This record gives sequence, C-alpha cells and structure tokens, in this order.
Amino acid sequence: MKKLRIGMLGTGFMARTHSNAYRRVNNFFNLAYEPELTAVCARNPATLKAFADQWGYASTETDWRKLVERDDIDVIDICLPNNLHAPVACAAAAAGKMVFTEKPLARETGEATAMCEAVEKAGVANMVWYNYRRVPAVTLAKQLVDEGRLGRIFHYRANFLQDWTISPDCPQGGNGTWRLDVATAGSGVTGDLLAHCIDTAIWINGPITAVTAMTETFIKERKNLDTGTVEKVGIDDACAFLARFKNGSLAIFESTRYARGHKALYTFEINGENASIAWDLHDLHRLQYFDHDDNSLIRGWHNIHVTDGDQPYMDKWWVPGLQIGYEHSFVHQAADAFEALAKGENPTPSFRDALETTKVCDAVLKSAATGQWVNL
Repeated sequence: MKKLRIGMLGTGFMARTHSNAYRRVNNFFNLAYEPELTAVCARNPATLKAFADQWGYASTETDWRKLVERDDIDVIDICLPNNLHAPVACAAAAAGKMVFTEKPLARETGEATAMCEAVEKAGVANMVWYNYRRVPAVTLAKQLVDEGRLGRIFHYRANFLQDWTISPDCPQGGNGTWRLDVATAGSGVTGDLLAHCIDTAIWINGPITAVTAMTETFIKERKNLDTGTVEKVGIDDACAFLARFKNGSLAIFESTRYARGHKALYTFEINGENASIAWDLHDLHRLQYFDHDDNSLIRGWHNIHVTDGDQPYMDKWWVPGLQIGYEHSFVHQAADAFEALAKGENPTPSFRDALETTKVCDAVLKSAATGQWVNL
C-alpha cells in the first residue's frame, strides 16, 4: 500500500472533518493508497499542538510556505479562509504537490481560474471537497437521474437555510466569523451555502446557462474583530435566484442565515416527466421518490432508506437498516479520490469542475447588483 503524506493547513471545523476522513478511510475501504498525517500548519502554536496531538499529526508548522516546500509532503489540503485558497494552491502546485481544498474553490472567478491554470500547468492532482455529492442518498439521486428514471427534467429547486447571524452583535472578521468579512470570504451565503446547492445541481442536472437574482444584507454594520472598529458589512445575508439549465429545466435556489429555527436545512427536489425525487440533509439517509408509473392504487411518495448494500457506498459500512452520518461523506470523498489516483485519474470534483460553480456564484451576485438576467 502506497503512503500519501498529508500536509493539512488549518485546525478548524473542516480540518477536523478531513482529518477524520483520512484516519478512517482505510478501515472501511480497500485502497491502493493510505493517507499518512505528516504535518499540520496553523498560526496559533497552542491550538496547533492540541490539534496535532488529538488527530495524530507527526509534526507541525506555523508558516504555510514552509509546509508547501517540505519534501516529505505529497498532498496539501487547504482548510483555510477563502482568501488564502489561491496563494496556497498556486504555490503548492508549483512545488509539485497534489492540492485538495475545501469549498468554495476561491472568492471569485479570477482567483479560481488562476488556481485551475496552476494545477494544470504543474500536472498535479487536484480536488475540491464538495462532500454532499458523497452522501449515499444524494449519489443515489444522481444514479436515478442518469438512468433516465425521471425522464425529461422540468424543475430543480434547492435551499440552504441557517440562522446564526441574526443578532446585530455577531461580529465579522476574526477566526470564528471570517465568513461575514467580504475581504476574506468573497461573498456571504452565495459562496458559502449556495455553492453547495449549485455544485450538487450541476453534478446531477447539468450546466446552468442563465440566472437572475436578488440579495439582501439585513445588518448593514458590524464590529470587525480584526480591526476593532464598526465597519460596513459587504457580504450577502440572503440570496434567492432563478436559473435555467442547458437541458431546458428551470430552477429556484434560496439561501439565508436569517431563517430562525434552521441550523443547516439543505434540501433539493427534482421534478421530471415520469418521476420526482427529494432529499433533506436533516434526514440525510433517506431519499423520497415518486414514480407516476406506479399503479394508481399505490401511487405516492416512497421513503427510501438508503442503507442496503447495493445502494451507493453502503456495502462498506453496517448491515441494512443501520444508517451513517455527515462525517461519512468525507470518508467517501477521500476513498473516491484515492481510487481515482490509483487509476491514474484526477479526483472529482476537480478545480476545473468547481470553477463552474464559482462562475455561477459570480453571475448570481452580478445579477443581484444589476437587476438583470446574466448568461453563462
């Protein structure tokens, strides 16, 4: 089994999910590669040591440039704020490292394009962690669409709702709330939450060709933890947009951090000529399926419990009826990445794949600013 020496950048929430995936993947999947937690990098030495000890990283760095330059690192995994994705990824590619990064790929299309060009010029493997593709029920939804079970697709609708920024006392900037600082994040719910919805939609239903959008920033000023001053808020707190797909179907997308009572409500529904499917992150192991070809006596929505061994990924886990959770989607993505590498293929979604989502996000923000349809 070939070792893949991991250099992790960051010690936050996403660094934990990725580290857990690396630790668990070979316990459940028979792979040609085995990740080795070689080094982790962050600025705070105390937090860094605690993270390294907890997850089993062999060494630490406080300067990402030193980590990128190390000869004993094969994969640079970027779990940093969005403004650091491009410089780290481009430097890592130039150093000949494989580059994995948390979503979104970058703050905007220019940065994302530069990242694509850097990894492609260097010829290094690259991947973006859009993990919801690897939830078994979501993978099954794509399988049903690809098999033509829904027939012609008419509608796609998705939302991602949260409520954690409603208080005007919630700051922007700093370690915990950098997603509210436009200079660091690039955008608000569009790049953070809708990016997930858009990636899933493109993966299942094909390219998006046009959008028209509206956004709102409900709290106009917040204290910035980095500067200590009250500053204008530049990110979108809420976004809703209409879209057209290349296959002729129509879409509605909505996201907000102001939906009281929702912590992470991600849902999608697809309506086709013959059937419909629906999925809810809060019940992530279930897929709702309606088939119009069913006899009228029993025609209705079926609740598919995605736990059987012939359903995506589930043969690697427990017996039918015993479900898995959010963290397993990252294990699946790591397994798929290593299987692709063993075949000499690039993992998916690649930087080039994720660039398409970034382009849609930029088009959404442009439409909201101009009040016009934007073609892609």
